[in-house]
Amino acid sequence: MPQIQDIAAEPRTGTGKGPAYQIRQKGLLPAIVYGGDGQPEMVAVSQRDLERHIEKGAFLQTLFMLDIKGKKTRVIPRQVQLDPVSDRPVHADFMRLPEGASVRLAIPVRFKGQENSPGLKRGGVLNIVRHDVELLCPADKIPAFIEGDLAGLDIHDSLHISAFPLPEGVKPIIRGRDFTIASIVAPTSVIEEQRAAAAAAAAAAAAPVAEEGAAPAEGAPAAPGAAPAAGAAPAAGAAPAAGAKAPEKK
Repeated sequence: MPQIQDIAAEPRTGTGKGPAYQIRQKGLLPAIVYGGDGQPEMVAVSQRDLERHIEKGAFLQTLFMLDIKGKKTRVIPRQVQLDPVSDRPVHADFMRLPEGASVRLAIPVRFKGQENSPGLKRGGVLNIVRHDVELLCPADKIPAFIEGDLAGLDIHDSLHISAFPLPEGVKPIIRGRDFTIASIVAPTSVIEEQRAAAAAAAAAAAAPVAEEGAAPAEGAPAAPGAAPAAGAAPAAGAAPAAGAKAPEKK
């Protein structure tokens, strides 16, 4: 579980673009705190401090102790709005996390044991199906990430959610099936060779087989020793067939 970070805030009044613009001119960022038993509360936090926490990564999975003029509230960020041009934060939403509360979060997935995977040693590729997994986490046991072990996995083997150790009380949102997180697949070159071989075999099986004794196509030479077709006129200049009578002279 990541350590709770402290961040200072101050109450703010006024809503809309005008008051928000004035707050940003002071180096602050408009934000709102909601959830728990209290009413939504409008606050302003230091833009520089917020950007520093965002740059560390895993911002939306980090717990904060929000200090509003001496009143401390445990919160977790739920959303950060970014400027479409500068990509800098312009507004933040925080949700209160009272004692015993649980929160639904997308937790990143990591892997270890790559050096002990027979499939990867043979040139296989790690195919990550889910880069993060939605988990229901108690506020006091939010993992920074979950980690799966690839040791012993060969090509065509898969790693499911049941193979990932989870902190006590942490449960996947998806229930009732052991869904796949990652698998080890054959290299692309091998897959292409297999596809080409399968396509060639299918083409050979579908090719028409020539019928034995079929008459040659028109204009094609007859096979050596083959008798002419019944009723066919002899070719010009050809010798009469053996036993044939010469035409009578008149």
